Amino acid sequence: MDNRQLSDVFILIADLSEIKGEIIYKTLAYRKAAESLLNLGRDVNEIWKEGQLEQIPGVGKAISEKIDELLRTGKLEFLEKLEKEVPPTLATWLQVPSLGPKKVVLIWKELGLTSLPELESAARAGKLRGLPGMGEKSEAQILAGIESLKRRSGRLPLGVPTRSYRGSWPPC
Repeated sequence: MDNRQLSDVFILIADLSEIKGEIIYKTLAYRKAAESLLNLGRDVNEIWKEGQLEQIPGVGKAISEKIDELLRTGKLEFLEKLEKEVPPTLATWLQVPSLGPKKVVLIWKELGLTSLPELESAARAGKLRGLPGMGEKSEAQILAGIESLKRRSGRLPLGVPTRSYRGSWPPC
C-alpha cells in the first residue's frame, strides 16, 4: 500500500467513526493521520521498515499498529468490524453538502437506505420530509448537493466509499 491508499483507509475510518457517533477526538486523530500520510515527504513503506511509524505527525501507538497491520496483511480487522456496524457506502453521503453525520444516521436508521442512488430516489419521492427535523427544504438541499457532486467530478461512483474531506482539508 502506498501513502494515498493508507490515507484513504484512515479517512474512511474517520467517516465511519463519525457516523457511528464515536468520540470526536478519535475521528480527528484518524483525519490527522490521514493528512500526515498524504503529505508525507517519503514512502511510508520505508518508514515502516525502519520502525519509525510513530515519528509521523499524528501517528501514535494505536494508529501505527493499524498501519503495520495494513502493510503486513493488506487488510485491517478494525475496519472490517467497523464496516459491519456502519455500511461503508454511507461515508460517501458525507460529501453531500447539507448532510452531516447525524442526518446520515437518521436517514439510514429510519429508512434503511445505504446508497446514494437510494437517497436520491427517496428525496425525489418526498420520503425524507417525514423524518424529524427534515422537510421539503432539506430534500431540495440534498438533491442539489447530489447534483453538485455529479457536476464536480463529471461522474459519481455511486455506492463506493470515496474520500471525504471535511473543514478546510485538503490544503489548497
